[in-house]
Amino acid sequence: MNRQLEELRVQSPRPGTPEPDSRQGRRNGVAGVQLLDSDGAISLQLESCLKHIFAKYCTPPPPTPSPAEKRIELLTPPESAYLSPEGLDTWARDTNGAPFDEATKEELMEFLDVTEDGAL
Repeated sequence: MNRQLEELRVQSPRPGTPEPDSRQGRRNGVAGVQLLDSDGAISLQLESCLKHIFAKYCTPPPPTPSPAEKRIELLTPPESAYLSPEGLDTWARDTNGAPFDEATKEELMEFLDVTEDGAL
């Protein structure tokens, strides 16, 4: 039976992508923790997390909270923020252990919005 299920999964047009109405992950017991919304777009929660990650590596960095603000909150990148080549290398090193090779950087620049200076 496992083989039949695997064959069906491989035949799916999006075998690695859960459908928007499915629950992702066993640890997502809390209602509303979804990567995709009902239309298949990224959820507001996922967008907030991605903005927080981007803000950790962007230029200019987000304003530092004052010491009086001792609450934990997600970072928000400034409106004009971008990811410099150095920021991309730092992010890649932090997440993958090494900076991206030139071919990967060229592919990112091909498919993502870039500034005139080549920053993401």
